[in-house]
Amino acid sequence: MMATRQSVKQCIEQCEMALEIAMHEYKDASAQEHYNDVGFSQSQSVLEEAYSQIEDLARSANAEQREELQRMRRQIAQMQNQMVLIKH
Repeated sequence: MMATRQSVKQCIEQCEMALEIAMHEYKDASAQEHYNDVGFSQSQSVLEEAYSQIEDLARSANAEQREELQRMRRQIAQMQNQMVLIKH
């Protein structure tokens, strides 16, 4: 089944929301020693789920869609790395 323009758009929007939540948790964790472990962990899980959705959708995407999904996947991976580094 081919990825539709709508399915790619929806995936990107969900990924952007996941990144926004993760960025908020990351900023909170950066600002204080005792941060919300549950919220931080949940946002990491949401990022992982978004990353998996991108991988699944990219399999059926055309070249242009794959490129857009790859950009989003890089942003998610970068946020995941930042979150891992901050959690000593």
